[in-house]
Amino acid sequence: MRCRSTPDRGGVTAETAAALPSLVLVLGVALAVIQAGAAQVACADAARIGARAMARGEPEHAVRAAVAQTAPEAAEVRLAEDGGLARVTVAAPVRLGPLAHLPIEVEGHAATPVESRRFPAGRTHAAAHRWSGRSAAAG
Repeated sequence: MRCRSTPDRGGVTAETAAALPSLVLVLGVALAVIQAGAAQVACADAARIGARAMARGEPEHAVRAAVAQTAPEAAEVRLAEDGGLARVTVAAPVRLGPLAHLPIEVEGHAATPVESRRFPAGRTHAAAHRWSGRSAAAG
């Protein structure tokens, strides 16, 4: 028996064709949000690494090199030490595919207490770590 032609024939194809641009737009926005989120996490990680290095007393060029290994491309790094805290801010522009012309920037901030470089009388650096309950390798 033959199927009769109905007015709905091809309706699913037409609905899919009409919905496809919306689906592509939603997927594009979702991917852009994921990309921006990943860049923000990279900025936060880089800032945390930089703050730890700065708190340990490493020179500025070493801090910037440590930050550059984790930070997104074209990131701007700001270092400051105030109130006994090593503060690092990493800001980076995010290019979102076809929306690359939009100025979107993400930032990561970190602050860590500056480590004291004074040790109890008569103690060496390694002994000071044992005295404080920390291992020399952790420090």
